[in-house]
Amino acid sequence: MIELKSAGEIAAMREAGKVVAGVHAAVRERAGIGVTLKQLDEVARTVIEEAGAGGSFLGYHPSFGATPYPGVICTSVNGVMLHGLPTSYRLRDGDLISVDCGAYIDGWHADGTVSFTVGHAREEDLKLIKVAEETLAAGIEAALPGGRMGDIGHAMSTVGRGAGYGMQNDFGGHGIGRAMHESPFVPNEARRGRGLRLRPGLVIAIEPSLMAGGGDAYYMADDGWSVCSGDGSRSVHVEHTVAITGDGPVVLTVA
Repeated sequence: MIELKSAGEIAAMREAGKVVAGVHAAVRERAGIGVTLKQLDEVARTVIEEAGAGGSFLGYHPSFGATPYPGVICTSVNGVMLHGLPTSYRLRDGDLISVDCGAYIDGWHADGTVSFTVGHAREEDLKLIKVAEETLAAGIEAALPGGRMGDIGHAMSTVGRGAGYGMQNDFGGHGIGRAMHESPFVPNEARRGRGLRLRPGLVIAIEPSLMAGGGDAYYMADDGWSVCSGDGSRSVHVEHTVAITGDGPVVLTVA
């Protein structure tokens, strides 16, 4: 069932979105050469706890996950596209990392992801991040009341594929609210004018991921969580929680 949110409920989700944005800022500031992914998770836990919030990811156990999720953020490095575990891996000069975070306050969730580089950045990585952010922006701009869900996926794939990058459509966006994952599914690639009619009060997480090698294949790593590009190429993931309103889309996961 799809639940439309009231203005007050969207405002409550906005508070959770501020926590997610705060986690992203703190983790980006702490990330550096030699810092472990576990240490970044500890930073995120502190931000969430000090905000009086909870971590949406901690203990989450979907059908595809090998175990309950052990952290409050996903830390996907280089060829890991999604759901990378916060391990003892130490960041190296030139690493590309995506940090996905979900948080909730008073039972209302928000979810967002940022991607950035550590140390000396490769030009191709900066381009990949830029295009991913443009892909996300195109999806958000298409999230208009009266439009269709397919408009969002079409807008994103036009940008991402137009730049020559690979995309996958099995792990996409989702509705969000009282639960971190709600209906409907938000595809990364779709046909314009098709799918669910977008209505004010619908709140969705829009989250494209791109693979630099241009292929669409991916595989699950031995840890049972990390989704990796099939050809080992660098990957990025970006995401915002977005409310569809009568005045257009409103991004909730910003400071």
